[in-house]
Amino acid sequence: MAGAESTTRERLAEEIRSLRERRKRLVDELVQSAGPGDSGDSSQELQGGDEIVAIDDRIAELENLLAGGIEVQGVAPGTEVVLRSADGSTQTYKVVAIPEEVLAGEEDITVTSESPLGLALVHSQQGETVRYPTPDGQAEVEVLSIRRPS
Repeated sequence: MAGAESTTRERLAEEIRSLRERRKRLVDELVQSAGPGDSGDSSQELQGGDEIVAIDDRIAELENLLAGGIEVQGVAPGTEVVLRSADGSTQTYKVVAIPEEVLAGEEDITVTSESPLGLALVHSQQGETVRYPTPDGQAEVEVLSIRRPS
């Protein structure tokens, strides 16, 4: 798990670097466009300002994650769970704290702890059926096994 954590931290750090570069370009563009102009220019400045605020918010969120500020409400990250769906198929899922921890190619076998399924699994036990909301309505799965991190 340490290797996956390292890769996640690197991806988060790279996203922060990219966002900072984008923010700097936006600020430079706004500074260059400042001055006399028409009302179209001021609407562009407002839009640019809104984008800078959104970038700042995302940077703060990522820095908080890197600092260990992840507050988990659902099932603990690192949990592995085997579920049987209504059609009888079984699938093993890994639980992660944040979407950025989902590895490429593992999107279908990863659940975030605060997703509807992650929240439904919080107090579940082997043999129990849990229900959770999906865009298509309520879904139901049977917990075949659940291995929480030690």
